[in-house]
Amino acid sequence: MSTASAHNKSMTSLAPIVVMLFFAWGFATSIVDAVIPKLKEQFSLNYTEAMLVQFAFFLAYFVVSVPAGALLARLGYLRGIVAGLSIMTLGCLLFVPASSMGLFAAFLLALFVMAGGITVLQVAANPLMSLLGRPETASSRLNLAQAFNSFGTTIGPILGSVFILSKAADGDASARGVHVPFLMIAALLVVLAVLFWFLRGREGAATDQQSGGGLSLRVLRHSQLALGVVSIFVYVGAEVSIGSAMVNYLILDRTRDAASELGTWFAGVIHLHDVLNTPESKAAVLVSLYWGGAMIGRFIGSIVLRFARPGIVLMACSLAAALLVSLSMASSGTLAMATILSVGLCNSIMFPTIFTIAIDGLEEETPQGAGMLCLAIFGGAVVPMITGKVADLTSLVLAFIVPVVCYLMIAGYGLLTGLHLLSGKPAAKTGGAPRAVSMH
Repeated sequence: MSTASAHNKSMTSLAPIVVMLFFAWGFATSIVDAVIPKLKEQFSLNYTEAMLVQFAFFLAYFVVSVPAGALLARLGYLRGIVAGLSIMTLGCLLFVPASSMGLFAAFLLALFVMAGGITVLQVAANPLMSLLGRPETASSRLNLAQAFNSFGTTIGPILGSVFILSKAADGDASARGVHVPFLMIAALLVVLAVLFWFLRGREGAATDQQSGGGLSLRVLRHSQLALGVVSIFVYVGAEVSIGSAMVNYLILDRTRDAASELGTWFAGVIHLHDVLNTPESKAAVLVSLYWGGAMIGRFIGSIVLRFARPGIVLMACSLAAALLVSLSMASSGTLAMATILSVGLCNSIMFPTIFTIAIDGLEEETPQGAGMLCLAIFGGAVVPMITGKVADLTSLVLAFIVPVVCYLMIAGYGLLTGLHLLSGKPAAKTGGAPRAVSMH
């Protein structure tokens, strides 16, 4: 008994360290938003070509998710995390030759490899986090991990604006400065990899609790899951489309002055006024407000979802997001800037809520359903490409109609599930914050 108790205490002590992984991949993911405008300018890309950055990044989710599950089954959680950190580190280091060669394709390769490592980390870290403690507190632990993930996505754009888009970074007109923040990330990842390697002996029984079974399209016979997969696809696509285009959107003539004023103020608050001195860097630092809204919204959502029906909350947030994007498209100046930045607040609860609703009632098919939902993150590769194409054919402002349509589709899913009109066990009306895989 004492041995088992000591093992459980040892496993529980891993939770704070695992939380650091959520921060690390959120931080790395959000820096990509600063890379896009830099590469767009350097390689004279149109919007569709610029969105290839996100296509390469999120393609990894589609390609690597299934192999990552097989790798995890073979190595276990902690060794799988070491493998993911190693792959992610390799991707970060590939930015060095990419910057030296000045080849757009080389940057895409580096992003794909880095995202492949992030995918392995997500497949390993999310279920491991649910095992590191009492089952009744699993949801609380996952929400805490998501909060740290959001913290990473909030400060990532600040670092990206300093090292990639500031005037100091632009001293060299090439894209050679792009690799600097990724080298910093690589250093952090190496430390984490070494730490987890020395902790690998603590895993023990956690590996035995892994869920097996491969992916099967048969699980999509549950309409609640099938439409949930579609909703995850369009949600990730909408969120990434807006985040990726944010800098270029804010430096348009219609919002440039307002963004510059707010960016100057924000740069002063964080004592980076002398560094963030280009329109692009001031706009990029504001992207942190977009992702910061998601962090705040998750704390608010965890309270609201204690007494409100998840499907109805999802519908309300989706409709609010669609309205905010539409208002931004129809206005200019401060209103256009404020409304588009506020969309992050509405995005906050969507991914975890859709995920939880979609797998509710699947019972023994839950692992297969969760796998399908993870594959749907591929929407982050497809929808931004569509947005970019519409921007090239019309304008960047009109292209935001694509995220609006995505949010309306999610609202429909929220309504159907909120009224229990889809097959599957009805989502509980109460029961705390949603439990889900974290995207960023």
